[in-house]
Amino acid sequence: MSELASIQEERSRTIVKVSMVGIITNILLASFKAIIGLLSHSIAVVLDAVNNLSDALSSVITIIGARLGNKRADKAHPLGHGRYEYLSAMVVSALVLYAGITSLGESVKKIITPEEVDYSAVSLIIIAVAVLVKILLGTYVKKKGEEVNSPSLVDSGSDARFDAIISFSVLLSAIIFLTTGLSLEAYLGVAISIFIVKSGIDMFKETINEILGARVDREFTAAIKDTILEEEQVQGVYDLILHNYGPDRYVGSVHVAVDESLSASEIDKLERDIAHKVFMKHGIALTGIGIYSVNSKDETVVKMRDMISRIVMSHDNILQIHGFYVDKETKTINLDIIIDYDLKEREELFKHITEEVQGAFPDYTMNFTMDIDI
Repeated sequence: MSELASIQEERSRTIVKVSMVGIITNILLASFKAIIGLLSHSIAVVLDAVNNLSDALSSVITIIGARLGNKRADKAHPLGHGRYEYLSAMVVSALVLYAGITSLGESVKKIITPEEVDYSAVSLIIIAVAVLVKILLGTYVKKKGEEVNSPSLVDSGSDARFDAIISFSVLLSAIIFLTTGLSLEAYLGVAISIFIVKSGIDMFKETINEILGARVDREFTAAIKDTILEEEQVQGVYDLILHNYGPDRYVGSVHVAVDESLSASEIDKLERDIAHKVFMKHGIALTGIGIYSVNSKDETVVKMRDMISRIVMSHDNILQIHGFYVDKETKTINLDIIIDYDLKEREELFKHITEEVQGAFPDYTMNFTMDIDI
């Protein structure tokens, strides 16, 4: 088994272990709370029990997602099955959302037809213990989820800490009822339900964001670029694109700038060295390494580059320029320009810059590209 496969297998075992802790804890909490809620006629406690039960089910789905996601690549799925984890996270989000909507309906019914509640000292102690257990469980699960980059575990950990707040509010309403006789049960149930619905929507949106292709963490991409820049012949690293096939499973491509004097064999060796180093250090397979040739021998071209750089970078909202190359035979100037996404008139600015450089070099054709801010 390769080192990367061993890491993924260990990650899968961690997810299963943490999820099992969540399942056992939530089933015990749900059982105690259900008994208390039914005996005391407390809709808030019953809903809290149902919420714990849905958390246990979420952990089961997380385990299934981790196991499916760790399946070996095959002919039909040559890049593996890692995205199963995103699907399992979506199912967890849907369960949370369903629990919240169902709870909301039951709470509204209790407002219309209220029932008298009857708390005991034992029930209050159990609820208080549940608050503490949920805080500890949520912290543990979320921490482990972040360590192994599991969206499902992170969602479950966050949900557990939300549950601690819910259980505390149930405890608080019970104390208010015992001290003042004011029953806030049904209204608290509505508040709890809305809270659950919101957390379900947030989880769902976050998972959808990952599936759509969210921006990769800048610190992570910067570390990869720094690794590539360790190669002496590399003068710049640009256009790093990472395709996500599950948590910590990336396939990518990149452009590197090198001196125009490098031979094909030197470039070939450089590309192989870069691909190997990035895979061993970051676990990322670079399937494509493009080359930007840097004009260095022709002083006229160097002066042109400096002048064009001043023209382009004099404008606001320009983040970077790269890929500059002048082909004197075809009289073409190549350049990639990255414009900030926050600027609404990106196309207008790009057109203006192209025309401005064209005015400075009327004998040349501008082969400019408005590149992506990745």
